[in-house]
Amino acid sequence: MQFYKNVKKQRLEKGYSLEMLSEKTGVSRAMLSKIERNEKQPTIKVAAQIAEGLNTSISELLGEKEDGRVITIKSEKHLKYTDPDNGFERKLLSPNVGSDIELILNTLPANSNTGLFPGHSIGVREYIYILKGKITVELSEELESQKYVLSEGDSFYFEAHKSHQFINNENQKCEYILVIDSNKSPKI
Repeated sequence: MQFYKNVKKQRLEKGYSLEMLSEKTGVSRAMLSKIERNEKQPTIKVAAQIAEGLNTSISELLGEKEDGRVITIKSEKHLKYTDPDNGFERKLLSPNVGSDIELILNTLPANSNTGLFPGHSIGVREYIYILKGKITVELSEELESQKYVLSEGDSFYFEAHKSHQFINNENQKCEYILVIDSNKSPKI
């Protein structure tokens, strides 16, 4: 996993000090330093905060972009991130080509949650399809929170500028496809 190298690389390319990145992400300077030295693997929530602070995606921080007009990804070569605290697994199914679209398979263990992800930039949209199990999607904006319960076969869409988290209150894991559309162009 290239995460720690890419965090430092992007931070330096943007001219951010650790202190500046800490202010942008809400992640402590000490934690960022440990992540960049590969001494600490962040939770998925912290990884999302870092990606948002660097104006990029977790996928971009996981690996180098691929070039080519045709790209094949063998099953064992998908970029994968596993949360060290709860085992939440995020597997990038689409090639990492710098596209505005990411296709992700998420597996949320039984009786766990992702933690609260920071809202994305205005215009970012997320689409969800539940493959197995059941989850609650919680969307938060200022002091208001809304919860949506999704079961196997359900689809869901939301504008992702709101803080959000995924909660599995069941005794079995939940697998769901997540599509993140970061194309912020106005809708026609």
